[in-house]
Amino acid sequence: MTHSVASANARASARAFAPASVGNVAIGFDILGFSVDAIGDRATVRRVSDPGVTITAIHGIVPDLPREAAHNTAGRALMAMQEALGLDFGFELELDKGIPLASGLGGSAASAVAAVVAANALLAEPRAPIELLKFAMHGEAVASGSMHVDNIAPSLFGGLVLTVGIDHPRIKQIPVPPAIRAVIVHPHMFLSTREARAILSHTVKMADFVWQTANLAGFISGCYTNDLDMVRESFEDVVIEPQRSALIPGFADVRRSALSAGALGCSISGAGPTTFAWCLDGHAHAVCEAMVQEFSHHGLKADHWITSIAPTGARVID
Repeated sequence: MTHSVASANARASARAFAPASVGNVAIGFDILGFSVDAIGDRATVRRVSDPGVTITAIHGIVPDLPREAAHNTAGRALMAMQEALGLDFGFELELDKGIPLASGLGGSAASAVAAVVAANALLAEPRAPIELLKFAMHGEAVASGSMHVDNIAPSLFGGLVLTVGIDHPRIKQIPVPPAIRAVIVHPHMFLSTREARAILSHTVKMADFVWQTANLAGFISGCYTNDLDMVRESFEDVVIEPQRSALIPGFADVRRSALSAGALGCSISGAGPTTFAWCLDGHAHAVCEAMVQEFSHHGLKADHWITSIAPTGARVID
């Protein structure tokens, strides 16, 4: 049964911003992520009388994306919202892409999140963020082939986020020591999420499982207690990073240079090729320069950002 959650007082259009994100955060494959507010995607959603989702325009640095809603992450997320809520009206969607395609910075997630946050502002009874998360998950599946939320959750909620579960996800924002800065370096190369997932082994050695579990527990404990030594000692992915590092030219040298410049840890952002490091504020510029320079030595130009990890996620901006 369809019903309307719009009213005469509801807005006719809204524009939302959703930040980029780093998935996995080294030791938290598919469950940890943090937002990167320095860049992101914007979505403008307009309410129309006829049910359905129409994508009217795509701007920004990745304009060549599917215009059919079912094959577009933002469009599919809005379709999931319509289906779940039984809306008797439709949406027109305009995207402004600020996140590079296949960068490992959660571009597909940010588009989906921005779309549902904007659409939510058009409802007479806005839905809770956890519901928006579930709608956006359907969009993310279009890009990656599976539902995972380590990019969606931080883009939506902001900060460092732990997500437990898929069918009934539970979200926990984890405090980040205030002195920490994130260095994000995006080499100019294409690496698809599907390709990066396809190479992963389906089995893990018991010793690596124990090591990885200890590192995840130590990392989260270090964040809660402001124990930077614990964060440093735990900031090592022994399961996923060794498999994916071969897909990124020079990654081992980039990581080594970052650590030598003072980083607490350095790893691959999501599926890559973007890499990231955590460091103290005073080391951030040296770490960034070392990582960019190392990629240059391997023939890759790179974009870069230095940012705090603040608990500020997607929001309506107009």
